[in-house]
Amino acid sequence: MSTLSTNEIHQIAMNLVGSQLEGAGYEFLGVNSKPGVDPQFVCTFNKQLHFIVVRGFLYPADPLSPDRALLKKVADHAEKFDAKAYWAGVGVYHPEDRKLPVSKSTGYELDFKGLYLAEEVL
Repeated sequence: MSTLSTNEIHQIAMNLVGSQLEGAGYEFLGVNSKPGVDPQFVCTFNKQLHFIVVRGFLYPADPLSPDRALLKKVADHAEKFDAKAYWAGVGVYHPEDRKLPVSKSTGYELDFKGLYLAEEVL
C-alpha cells in the first residue's frame, strides 16, 4: 500500500475546490496547479476578481488553519488588483479512521467547509 504523495493530496484538493468554483459559476482566469505557486485560482464572479489559495491536509493538521503569513502576502497582492483573497483548506482523510494513512487503494474522505475570506481569518 503506497500512501498518497504531497503532490497527489494537492491535486485532490485542487480538483475539489475547482469543481465547486466552476459549479458556482466562477470564471477562471488562471490556474496554478503546482504546489507552492500562489494563488492557485485567479477567477471572477459577479465581475469581482478573486485570488484563492488551496491547500490539502492530512490528519492531524487542521484545514481551517491557514498559513497566515502566506495568506497575508496573497491578500496584500490581491488588494493591488482590487481583488478578494480566500483560503480553501481541504482535509484528505482515510475513510475509516482519520489517523490511518491515506492511499489510492483505501480511497479517501474529503473535508471542505468552503472559502474563507482572508481578512476574516487573518
